[in-house]
Amino acid sequence: MDKTVLPALPAFDPRLVPITGVDTHLPPLGEQDLRAEAIRQRCSRELAWTPEFRKEERFSDRPPTQASVLVPLVLRDSLTVLLTQRTAHLNSHSGQIAFPGGKVDPQDRDVAHTALREAQEEVGLDSAHVEVIGTLPEYATGSGFVVTPVLAFVSAEAALVPNPEEVADVFEVPLSFLMNPANHRHHAVEWAGRTRHWMSMPYQQGAQERFIWGATAAMLRNLYAYLRAGV
Repeated sequence: MDKTVLPALPAFDPRLVPITGVDTHLPPLGEQDLRAEAIRQRCSRELAWTPEFRKEERFSDRPPTQASVLVPLVLRDSLTVLLTQRTAHLNSHSGQIAFPGGKVDPQDRDVAHTALREAQEEVGLDSAHVEVIGTLPEYATGSGFVVTPVLAFVSAEAALVPNPEEVADVFEVPLSFLMNPANHRHHAVEWAGRTRHWMSMPYQQGAQERFIWGATAAMLRNLYAYLRAGV
């Protein structure tokens, strides 16, 4: 891993950072490819594919911290992705849209256990309503977390009770929206003599825009590449 540590970005609104491209040239995943059984079969197959995003520019000199997140695919007529908006007072990634998750604790059996434990702590998701189906490659954030995304199906009947200390809101976005590259935007900003790149996938939910960006968008883009490899 690149050990170069850059100064932290000053406070900024990512919505105002220029868009450098939109991936309308890439094909969306079709409805048949986004059904639960198709995704379950994809996770059971060893197919060659390359994650597009593996790490961010480091802005923290803290030792790398292992973490995992749950990528919850809610079993509705058309699958959705469960996401949270973090509260504004958290020390890292405050106010951002994220997957439920956190750092690996010594007592955790594996990364799936971490993701399930954190999901229960953050949004009250009972693991009895969750079927873990696979993982994606690690993604290293600029803040020093080395995150393993854990893919899972979640029952639409699962009751959620968000923890107000960590979660300001819980919502769902259609998987078909997130797996359509026409909704994937590229951004770039100059920072400490380098250009930092990231993606966003803004989703308009009624009158509210859900601005999905940064690490969450990068892991969703990797999910697109992973599922596309099975088509």
